[in-house]
Amino acid sequence: MTHSAFDIIIAGGGTAGCVVAGRLAAADPSLSILVVESGPVTRDDPLHTQPARYLYHLRPESTTVKFHVGKHSPALGGRAPIVPCGQCLGGGSSVNFAMCTRASASDYDDWATVYGNKGWTTTELLPLLRKCETYQIQPDKPTHGYSGPLKVSYGGFYPEVGQEFLNVAAQYDKTRGFTEDVNGLFECNRYGVVICQWIDARTGTRSDVPHHYIYPQSSNTNLHILTGHQVKRIIFKDNVATGIEYVANRRFYPDAKPEVLTATARRMVVLSAGAFGSPIVLERSGIGAASILQKLGVQQIVDLPGVGENYQDHQLILPPYFAAESTHTLDGIVEDNSEEIEMWTKQWKANGTGILATNGLEAGIKIRPFKEDLDDIGDAFRKRWREFYAPAPDKPILWIGSMSLLTGDRPNVRGGKYFSIIWYLQHPTSTGYVHATSAHDVDASADFHPGYLDKPEDMALHKWAYKRTREFARRMASYRGEVAEAHPAFDPAGKAAAGKKSGPVSILDPDLKYTQEDERALEEFVRKAVTTAWHSLGTCAMKKRSEGGVVDSRLNVYGVEGLKIADLSICPGNVASNTYSTAILIGEKAAVMIGEELGIPLDDAIDR
Repeated sequence: MTHSAFDIIIAGGGTAGCVVAGRLAAADPSLSILVVESGPVTRDDPLHTQPARYLYHLRPESTTVKFHVGKHSPALGGRAPIVPCGQCLGGGSSVNFAMCTRASASDYDDWATVYGNKGWTTTELLPLLRKCETYQIQPDKPTHGYSGPLKVSYGGFYPEVGQEFLNVAAQYDKTRGFTEDVNGLFECNRYGVVICQWIDARTGTRSDVPHHYIYPQSSNTNLHILTGHQVKRIIFKDNVATGIEYVANRRFYPDAKPEVLTATARRMVVLSAGAFGSPIVLERSGIGAASILQKLGVQQIVDLPGVGENYQDHQLILPPYFAAESTHTLDGIVEDNSEEIEMWTKQWKANGTGILATNGLEAGIKIRPFKEDLDDIGDAFRKRWREFYAPAPDKPILWIGSMSLLTGDRPNVRGGKYFSIIWYLQHPTSTGYVHATSAHDVDASADFHPGYLDKPEDMALHKWAYKRTREFARRMASYRGEVAEAHPAFDPAGKAAAGKKSGPVSILDPDLKYTQEDERALEEFVRKAVTTAWHSLGTCAMKKRSEGGVVDSRLNVYGVEGLKIADLSICPGNVASNTYSTAILIGEKAAVMIGEELGIPLDDAIDR
């Protein structure tokens, strides 16, 4: 790199960081910006641009995500959970499932009213939510945008499983109804006719951030993108951020000299390393709890005990079912079947349609319980319901939806067809933490505990969700039974036993009944099966400093100057959605704030 001094340094080239860089560079091309990203570039790589290829990035040998291993947890039966996060330019936007959901309006309103962050209500954020998107599904929707860089559509293929899910919903659950837009912000508890996807309807390509905010500005010689390098720490002078130290990532530069490089920021440093990276960089820089920094041998600059705390995720479970052989699924893509990939690639290149132009997540619901559902969920959840959910009618407890593939370990026999009815908790009660374990080694594993199932409320929701989703699955036309090894070990002689079936049951069939032994098997299954939804957030929370906050409402790190954080780590509370939309929003909001402070206007309105 020929330059060592820049106006702005963005430490982390994930979703939010790339939005900030792209917006500021477009607003003022003379602004000198450095983005330092630990992973590789993604430009025009079909493994990133073809939406159906997302599970490729979750292989154990993947170089586009980083796997974080949590502590062995009694709540998980002694299991150590593994949580991946994006490690490539664009971060999660380049490797995620491309599922487009938005938070509930009350989620963002809570950021403003509960946590005291001026300027973060849904009403104030809506122009930015609209600014980022081109909504290709329906015109003239007041909560959507029509001239933004990221395209939102139904994708280029609709597998049968989604329609079957909706057919069951129409007859099995007649109380909730349907909606053409699960992302309208202000209501929930209706089945989405089709689930939105971050996919361009015209080209069938993924709507990631690099291809829409960064790569189109390749001619801007003041926008510097440095990939394959890891930020070690922030450099301070008299508590003012003046630059960064960084090193080559040995995954990509194994022969690089083990030297620490520096870059100077003339105006500002923006930390955007995500829910894992941002708190660890702060701690290596001397910002955090005294007890953590003492273990690291790092001199404390600012005492912020909230750094690395408040870790949150969404707790996902994906039970698989056998599908009829005639069902269209993504299993051939996941198994890297060359004939199938070649066939679908021709269609994708020709007109942007076909299985490669979908994520296989076709239909679903942000669900709220009725009284009878609450009775089924049980007493463990009642207090949480009364205090958190009941006052906010737009808040769902779960996302439930169909998925046309099998995830995780695959059977030895290739070529099978599968589907799942999946769910994740929208606002888990359990929280965790992420902390640095070395002051110098950027590859050192984090001290990480995600907190899954640490609270009984979460277990109660998972058990209810399993029973409900199984009733949907067994009534769907493609259903051919459960993949038994990925379901609870129910009594094989009992009515709840999992295994292959010849076909679905009638809509009118009674629900399965579970014995006390079955209930114990179900709880054991949840402990073994619950996993990340890849939605890590909250570890540098935007709260009052006295309440464990790390940044203020303008994203400034408390106790220092010239340092902001812009990524999902700033979320003070969870959001009822896949988190990509919120990461984009944070990037857009940060860009506007930085522009205001530097005298660079960024229009936060869009064409109507």
